[in-house]
Amino acid sequence: MSSEPPKHEMQYFPNMTAAMPSKSGEFRRVLWTGLYSQVVLMTVPVGGDIGDEVHTVDQALTFTSGVGKATINGKDQDVKAGDLMVVPAGTQHQFVNTGPTPLILYTIYSPAEHDPKTVHQTKEEGDEEEENGKDEAPDWSQRPKEENEKKGLVNTSGKY
Repeated sequence: MSSEPPKHEMQYFPNMTAAMPSKSGEFRRVLWTGLYSQVVLMTVPVGGDIGDEVHTVDQALTFTSGVGKATINGKDQDVKAGDLMVVPAGTQHQFVNTGPTPLILYTIYSPAEHDPKTVHQTKEEGDEEEENGKDEAPDWSQRPKEENEKKGLVNTSGKY
């Protein structure tokens, strides 16, 4: 787990809705973790799912490839490349790949949900690491805004 908050530097991910995600084969890869959010790339294999779950953080998912079915608090919705789904904290959700190709998406958690160095090849690997406490968001990503400001990690001048 990263022990340091991110530097105040640009993070650029070109072609997120085109070429780059379609090449991903890992179930989950954290791309970036900030003080208040986290970007994660996910690939759900044909016939696979992310698991029926509830997070204590907000989550926005943008689908870049494939088709699937989202179930949010008991309501089903078909999803496809170009769609955005928002799952409020504390809401049951499940995403299932219903198509003939991988369902690829990137998701933004707010605040972070995973260790910044997380890479899971499979859902089973991710489930095991989560159950064993090996995939936890860093403490610095869970602090209140006021604490980060007092520590000098955030200031309104934008100069560091």
